[in-house]
Parts: sequence; C-alpha cells; structure tokens
Amino acid sequence: MKEMTITPSAQDYLNDLMSSQDEDTCGIKIFVSEPGTPRAETCIAYAKQDEDFSDYRIINEFKFDLYLEEKSIDFLKDAEVDYSPDKFGGTLTIKAPNAKLPQLGKDASIEDKINYVLYSEVNPGLAAHGGEVSLVEVVDDSTAVLQFGGGCQGCGMVDLTLKDGVEKTLLEQVEGLKGVKDVTDHSYRENAYYK
Repeated sequence: MKEMTITPSAQDYLNDLMSSQDEDTCGIKIFVSEPGTPRAETCIAYAKQDEDFSDYRIINEFKFDLYLEEKSIDFLKDAEVDYSPDKFGGTLTIKAPNAKLPQLGKDASIEDKINYVLYSEVNPGLAAHGGEVSLVEVVDDSTAVLQFGGGCQGCGMVDLTLKDGVEKTLLEQVEGLKGVKDVTDHSYRENAYYK
C-alpha cells in the first residue's frame, strides 16, 4: 500500500518482535478503532493464523505480511509507522493524520456532512484557541444544533464565532442545511433548557 509508510527501522523492529512470538503469529495487523471520529485510535497488533481475515487486505511488500482492515484503509492514507531506537529500547510511533477525519460517500447523511466540515475545517481553527464544536443533533432535517466546548465554553465571543464563522461555513458547504443553533439557544425547544 503506497499511501502508508513503514520505515525500514520500524520494519526491522516489528520483524524482530514477530520472531519472538509463537508460531501461529503470521503477521502484523493495523486498523483504526472508531474511524472518522474524534475518538479514533490507530492500533497495531499481531495477526494470528486462526483469525478471520476476510475483512482485511494482505500486503506482502514488507519484511512481514501486513494485514490492513478494509474499513480502515481510507483512514490510514498517509499514515507512517516509525521506530526510533534509544538507550531505553526505543519508541514505535504511528502517525495517521486521517484517522479522525470523517469520510464522505455519495450517500452521506446530513449529520455526516456536518461532522465532516466541523472536524476538517472548523475545529482546526478553533483548536488554536483551545476550543471545539460538535454536532448534538439535526432538528427538522435542516437545523444543526451545535455544542461548543474546551476554550469556547463560556467565551464571550461564542455568538460571533457561531454566526460569522461556523454557521457561514456550514451553510455554504452542507446542502439542505438551513440553520445553525447553539445548544444553549432555548428558542428551538419548548423547554427552557436543552434535554
């Protein structure tokens, strides 16, 4: 898989680790748990002969067989596995810049489209100020209810950020979206507080 890099030092390190495993270890598998979400984690584990690999792609271009989970492949694009030796033994690192980014298909829901714009365009800008915004729900199939967190929570500029930044960006990029509200805006519910 040309989009993913496993450095020579990482290949040597993983190959050495495999040689100390039981005979039923047949390779290394890499997958992303909860791909396309802020909770995504890139995982590396031993592949065992008795496992079902029907949902994996086997790559034979390394010093070992690499098993990549099919549903994780798009999220592993541009990923790099590296090993840096040091006096304490060394560090294996996996950088997967696309693991947390939602992937949009042709039939993506309005929620998926909103999350894609939030995580790929809006949140990187808010992160500079220690903030973030997430989708709570879509009301009437056309109004996004958002919740600000981190440094945005309690910030006096949230209304301005919502109207001039987040709402403008979402309305321009998400077809069918007609409005954006903050979770603390009580006008979209009968109750005084969001439930």
